[in-house]
Amino acid sequence: MSQAITDKPAATAPATPRLAQRRMPRWAPAGIAAAAIVLGIGIGLAAGLESRVQWGLISLLLFVAGTYVVTTAVEGRRQAKDRVVTSLVWACFIVAIVPLYSLIATTVSKGLKVLSGDFLGHSMGGVITIQPGGGIYHAIIGTLEQVGIATVIAAPLGLLTAIYLVEYGKGKLAKAVTFFVDVMTGIPSIVAGLFILTVWVLMLGNGPSGFAGSLALTILMLPVVVRSTEEMLKLVPNELREASLALGVPKWRTILKVVLPTAIGGITTGIMLAIARITGETAPIMLLVFGSQVINNNPFEGGQSSLSYYVFEQFQNGNDASYDRAWAAALVLIAFVMILNMVARGIARWKAPKTGR
Repeated sequence: MSQAITDKPAATAPATPRLAQRRMPRWAPAGIAAAAIVLGIGIGLAAGLESRVQWGLISLLLFVAGTYVVTTAVEGRRQAKDRVVTSLVWACFIVAIVPLYSLIATTVSKGLKVLSGDFLGHSMGGVITIQPGGGIYHAIIGTLEQVGIATVIAAPLGLLTAIYLVEYGKGKLAKAVTFFVDVMTGIPSIVAGLFILTVWVLMLGNGPSGFAGSLALTILMLPVVVRSTEEMLKLVPNELREASLALGVPKWRTILKVVLPTAIGGITTGIMLAIARITGETAPIMLLVFGSQVINNNPFEGGQSSLSYYVFEQFQNGNDASYDRAWAAALVLIAFVMILNMVARGIARWKAPKTGR
């Protein structure tokens, strides 16, 4: 009996070191990746492929295949499958990030040529398009006014609609509202512009203005605000509502004092993202605002410009000076959208519930 007990640990002891020896070193993925890159470039050159994108795709395929082969030989087929899935995730991430990096790098390199204080502080009034000079001040004013008006209209309407759907909506009316919100989410911007053109300009006889463009942007912004606000309100625990109602607080006051403050961070983030979504729209501005070369501070009368329309207008001119201005305006537009997204993330973190340690 004692002999059997002493022999059992001796039989199972070698299992742990044997498993430890079958682990790949930490530098193995980096080594496989380096070998895949070298082989990918070599195969691309041998095949006469001049595009670096093609070299990169070949390298990614070789990296995934090499990971599977090496891991199978060292750690076994089961661990190899796990590493292959991880490699595919990284490969998909790289494939997705390369076009974004290329876009940003190209815009920055080309946009910095003419980007300066004068470019930001002057309009195109009196500037010959084939010559350097001019700026985007009038387009910045137009963008801020048009997006601002659209936000003032869409934010409260979207908020109230979401409150109705979550807190009060029942029956056929709520289903109809939800259906139309879903349909509006997929409406192309040109359709929204055509609708406002038909109603505001042709039927009511109003001329082009920044306000007309804002109405089209409102249509595009409204479903985004409704959907994001609705999801944030659904995340508020029902226990908070029930506790407030149990104390005799009316439902409207419960929504105002309990539900909205709890979800205000997510609601604000959704509104900021909706603003970023409509900032780059061009089609409604082309139909309803018509653009302008000079500063127009009145959004209710006369044509205006915007950053997105300015980019389109300058590229349409077809000369080097206009191309440089277009790239610089595109860089400003990207920076504006990035700032809005950063503000949205900051608000979300600031308003996030604090958990105790």
